[in-house]
Amino acid sequence: MNNLKLVRENARISLNSIRSHLVRTILTVAIIAFGIMALVGILTAIDAVEYYLTQNFAMMGSNTFNIRNRSMRVRIGNHRTRAEAYSIITYRQAEAFKDRYNFPAVTSTSIVGTGMATVKYKSQKTDPNVQVTGVDENYLATAGLEIDRGRNFQPSEVTAGDHLAILGSEVVKKLFKRNVNPIGKIVSIGPGMYRVIGTLREKGSSLGFTGDRACFLPLNNVRQYFSRPDMNYTISIMVNNPKQMDAAIGEATGLFRQIRKDHLGQDNSFSIVNSDNIANMLIGLTGNITIGATVIGLITLFGAAIGLMNIMLVSVTERTREIGIRKAIGARRRTIRNQFLFEAIVIAQIGGVLGIIAGVIMGNIISMITHSAFIIPWLWVFGGVLLTFVVALVSGIIPANKAARTDPIESLRYE
Repeated sequence: MNNLKLVRENARISLNSIRSHLVRTILTVAIIAFGIMALVGILTAIDAVEYYLTQNFAMMGSNTFNIRNRSMRVRIGNHRTRAEAYSIITYRQAEAFKDRYNFPAVTSTSIVGTGMATVKYKSQKTDPNVQVTGVDENYLATAGLEIDRGRNFQPSEVTAGDHLAILGSEVVKKLFKRNVNPIGKIVSIGPGMYRVIGTLREKGSSLGFTGDRACFLPLNNVRQYFSRPDMNYTISIMVNNPKQMDAAIGEATGLFRQIRKDHLGQDNSFSIVNSDNIANMLIGLTGNITIGATVIGLITLFGAAIGLMNIMLVSVTERTREIGIRKAIGARRRTIRNQFLFEAIVIAQIGGVLGIIAGVIMGNIISMITHSAFIIPWLWVFGGVLLTFVVALVSGIIPANKAARTDPIESLRYE
C-alpha cells in the first residue's frame, strides 16, 4: 500500500514538473515522437507494400505456375534481377505439353495478340490500350478470372477460331451504357467483328496485370487474325492440390525439357514462374529499405535520448533546493532517484505513443495509395513502447542518480 502511494506521489510530482517546463518538455517529446514515427512509419509502409505484392501476385493463384520463354526481371532502385531470355515457345510445343502432361492439374495455352487494340460498339469505343489475348477453354480458370454474365469458350470454338469474345469489366463499362446487356452484341476488335458471349467479374489491377481492360478471343482466332512472326506462347498450369506444387513443377520441367530437346546437363531453355516466387523476389529487394529505415529511426532516437538526458540534467540543477528540502524532511535516495526516473519515463512514453500513432498513420497513407489493407504493425508498436522505455532508462538513470546523491545541506544553500 505504501509503495502504491509512493508511486502515485512520484507520478504527481513528475507531471507537475513536466507542466512547469512545458516548452522544453514539448521539444523533447517531439524529438522522441519523430524518431518513433520514422521507424514505425517506414516499417508500416514496407509492410503495406509487402502485403500489396503478396495479395496482387496471388491473383495468379497460389496453386498456379506459368511456363514462359523469359524469366521475370525486377528492378527497385539500383537493385535488379537478371532476366534470362530463351527461344520462343511455339504453338506445337505448347499443345504437345498440354496433350502429354498427365499430372492432376488444369493446363491452358495463351498468346497475346496485341496490347493496343480499340474495341468498338456502335458509337462507343475504348482507348487504344485494350489487350487482346487468345485463350483456350481452360485459361480463365488458370488465370483466376470468373465469368460474370454469359459463358466461357467451348473446345470446338477454340479449335475452329470462331469470332467470339469475352470482355473484361472495364471494357464493358466503356462500351455499354445504361445497363445494356452485352451478351449477344457484335463488337469490333481490331480487323474483325466478334459476338460477345461472356463478361468477366471485376478483378482489379495487379502491378500492371489486369483482366479488366482486356478482351479474350479463341486461341486459333488470334493466331489467324493477329498473326505476326515468331509468336510466343505461354503455358499455365493450375494444380488441383496446392501441396503438390513442387511435384507438379518437377514433372512439368522434365516433360518440357523433352519437348524442347534440352540435353542432359544443359540448363532449362525456358522459365517457370509462380506468384510466390515473384512476390518473394520483390519482397527480398525491400530488405535494404527496412535496414535503412531502422538505422534512421535508431539515429533519431539516439538524438532524442541525448535531448532527454539533457532536459533531466537541467531539471536536476534547477530543482536542487527542492531536492534538499525533500531530503531534509526524510526522503530517501531511492525515492528521489525514482522520482526523476519516473519523470523521464513519462516524457519518453508520451513521445513514443504520439510517434507510434503518427507512424501508423503515415505508413497507411502508402497503404491507401497502393489500395492495400489497413496495416497495424503490432510487433513494431510494442517494440516502439519498449524502445522508448529503454531510452528513458538510459537517459534518466544518470540525472536520477545525480539527484539522489545530492547533499541536502549543500542543496538548501544552493541559489
